[in-house]
Amino acid sequence: MSARETRQDLVRAAVGRLGDWVAQLRWSEVPAEVRERLLTVLVDAVAVTALGSREPAQRALVEAWDPPAGPAPLFGTARTVAVDAAAWLNATASVRLELDDGHRLAGGHPAAHGFPAVLALASRGATTGEDLCSALLAAYEVAARFGRATRLRPGAHPHGNWGVAGAGAGCARVLRLRSDGAAVAIDAASGLPIAGPFSAALDGNPVRDAWIGAANQSGLAAARLAASGAGHSTGVAAESLGDLLGDLDPGALDDGLGERWEVLGGYFKQHSSCSFTHAAADAALSLRDRVDDRPSEVLVEIHSLGAQLDRTRWPTPLAAMFSLPFVVATALRRGRVAPADLSADALADPATADLARRVVVRAAADLDARLPAERPVRVTVRTTRGRFVAERPNPVGDAAYHPFTPDDRARVLGELLGAPDVVAGIRDYCAALPEAADAGEPLRALGRVTHFR
Repeated sequence: MSARETRQDLVRAAVGRLGDWVAQLRWSEVPAEVRERLLTVLVDAVAVTALGSREPAQRALVEAWDPPAGPAPLFGTARTVAVDAAAWLNATASVRLELDDGHRLAGGHPAAHGFPAVLALASRGATTGEDLCSALLAAYEVAARFGRATRLRPGAHPHGNWGVAGAGAGCARVLRLRSDGAAVAIDAASGLPIAGPFSAALDGNPVRDAWIGAANQSGLAAARLAASGAGHSTGVAAESLGDLLGDLDPGALDDGLGERWEVLGGYFKQHSSCSFTHAAADAALSLRDRVDDRPSEVLVEIHSLGAQLDRTRWPTPLAAMFSLPFVVATALRRGRVAPADLSADALADPATADLARRVVVRAAADLDARLPAERPVRVTVRTTRGRFVAERPNPVGDAAYHPFTPDDRARVLGELLGAPDVVAGIRDYCAALPEAADAGEPLRALGRVTHFR
């Protein structure tokens, strides 16, 4: 047997064990802290999707799609649309403002890759609240495990590739597929990755948001393929993720399955920007009261993953969210990096551009050595008052550094939405969801709660 065949067999076996776990997962048997965290992630996902839905670009996308009516809510709007349309459009809205939660060790966003598809599919009815929550947890855990197992090639963006397996797993759970069927769904989903270049995000190309929409639709397609009985699990991720797009460690796919819960290791965001910029924004904000308005230089020393975010031009809001000079300059000037700071006027602000040109981004070997346990940043600001330095090991909100409690996250979301009462309503509906005999109507009610002006 060749090395290729051996690796493929190992992946197929691990996917089989994942499928068995997904099919047998029971919400009532999940540890209480995991259930609480999953519901907090759901609150976050719904709230940031509603926030993203208010963006002009997202509203224009919905209008261009002209989605047919159906059972699934478009969060942040008053509409219910067809399942596939809701999966795609809610997914793109969820990442529109770079506020979706993520997982540092997975290297991306497990929830965004699968939650929109799972919620849309469950909106059809005949899915209990407990089964829905089990499906969401399955989507997160499988996606995060594929993320931890995959090391993408340099230059590849994580949207739309390793996370598709989570979407397939979650949708399989909604469809009540047995172990073999769930394994086929996960396998098929892992054979539907997107090879997206990281440069698209740096350029501000919104196709990067569409990769998340495609991931959710691919998860639906994979689960339906499995439900048809025509699927065949082969361990395809060994080549799709483990050869064409990078390297894949089969042992990481099910290591500690059911004992180590990935959802407990995620992070929440408070800045509307790429996660690689967050520790720098936190450090800059800590120095803001000590420096004058015109520092002569701002040096951002960062790990090599973030060093590529050094552009001083931002033709679109997405490009600004992936620019360390913009984010750090905005934090120093405005005391925050919020959606309002991505408006056309804010992006064209000459004072921000002037300060950004004085932000130097440099990779630092000592910070690289601390990956992946940390994503450290060191910010040095030189002014007429002197030299000021601040260092952060991880962003605030990471599971390993000042993690947000459910109340903390609700507060931040309320501030971002400008509507704490809406966030309170989202929390109430999500807390009650596990008790629902049929999740369809509660999900549509949740959609109505998120529609406000």
